[in-house]
Amino acid sequence: MTILSDKWIRQTALKEKMIDPFVDKQTAEGIISYGLSSYGYDARVADDFKIFTNVNSDVVDPKNFSQTSFVDKKTDVCIIPPNSFVLARTIEYFKIPRDVLVICLGKSTYARCGIIVNVTPLEPEWEGHVTLEFSNTTTLPAKIYANEGACQFLFFKGDQVCETSYADRSGKYMGQRGVTLPKLKT
Repeated sequence: MTILSDKWIRQTALKEKMIDPFVDKQTAEGIISYGLSSYGYDARVADDFKIFTNVNSDVVDPKNFSQTSFVDKKTDVCIIPPNSFVLARTIEYFKIPRDVLVICLGKSTYARCGIIVNVTPLEPEWEGHVTLEFSNTTTLPAKIYANEGACQFLFFKGDQVCETSYADRSGKYMGQRGVTLPKLKT
């Protein structure tokens, strides 16, 4: 696999709407940076958040996830409770080419504050808003800033086109819009 450069990301984002909206350069003045970088793309977090709460004493079950475990907030600044997490989504909508796999890493600005961003790989021919999980590993409340950088996506080209893509197998998170909770394929 080869990591793909800013030139490839720009061309593909503009020609094939791989990233929409697309920001052609790093924007960083007074904010957590986002936009095109040398070998990646720093995506922004939208202002829709699902804040985990234990108010109903639900059991966290990935096979039967209770929506009552979250409080929905639309806000410019989201406060993550201590030792808890928040689900959010990217502003950008992604359409991944068939011969590309995308890996997401957290921003160092958040990591240095004990805030971890987790996203599974974006598989070939997956598309949608990316659901982001922010974990607050500290014993203090932590802030996430909407409309600013949240994570960096790295694009890798396979040595050949895959036999079966995410679209081919009708993946359960295909075309997701908004924050998407865990679900099983039915």
